Amino acid sequence: MHSVYFTSGADNHAVLVTRVADTQWHAVEDDLVVGRGHASRRPDGRLFISIDAWHDAVFDRVAEVMLTDLPTPLYAVVDEADQDSTSAWERAGFTVARREWGYFVPTDPAVTGLGTVRPPAGVTIVPAGEAEQGPLRALDRFIRYEVEAAVGWQTMPAEVLPRPAGSTLVDPSKYAVARHMEQYVGLVRVAPLIRQPRIGLIAVRADRHRRGIARALLAHALGSLHRSGTASAWAEVNECNAAATALFEGVGARRTGSTLELVRR
Repeated sequence: MHSVYFTSGADNHAVLVTRVADTQWHAVEDDLVVGRGHASRRPDGRLFISIDAWHDAVFDRVAEVMLTDLPTPLYAVVDEADQDSTSAWERAGFTVARREWGYFVPTDPAVTGLGTVRPPAGVTIVPAGEAEQGPLRALDRFIRYEVEAAVGWQTMPAEVLPRPAGSTLVDPSKYAVARHMEQYVGLVRVAPLIRQPRIGLIAVRADRHRRGIARALLAHALGSLHRSGTASAWAEVNECNAAATALFEGVGARRTGSTLELVRR
């Protein structure tokens, strides 16, 4: 395992950075852990790292060891408002790969204006938990294929849930779908988190775009949350996704911050 000694602070105490497990690194000073690093591989195959350190010098040395031990490209995520963290990653050679806007989304139809929205002719909305798993999984795979062939799945909001190898859909009960005739053509995923539900994905087959299906799915999801007593939901949107930005801002969603995805190649 790769280790690095250095001195930190006014007392010039020795700090030892060591890889203590396949995905974990510790910085130790006088038998006290003063920094930690962690690596995790996302379902899309990308390797993300995180570092928690007491001082800039400790952060820099933990990053140095991790970068020596791990293959590139490496990715990290940081709140854009946290300038200190952003600067620390930039010192380690990371640059901005993309920005993701965070939105608080109201659920009240009187605010969103979605109370009168109905699916287009021939389309029905199958509520969460009622979709057939086979067609739902097939739609999920098809949409992922379309996104990957166009802009790349890495441009979608980050997904960190573990899933069995080869599976792209963990919990079918979180998905409502749009059905045209006997075919599933769109889906929305809502994660019922304790503090605030998260709209993790809204997607429609490319050959059914611009028909109002995504808006109908959003109306259904937000309406269901409102009826259950939830005042708002959370959503993340890639800054380059003009259609999704227009969809959420068009229903009164409020932008509250941004997350940067960083990369070192």
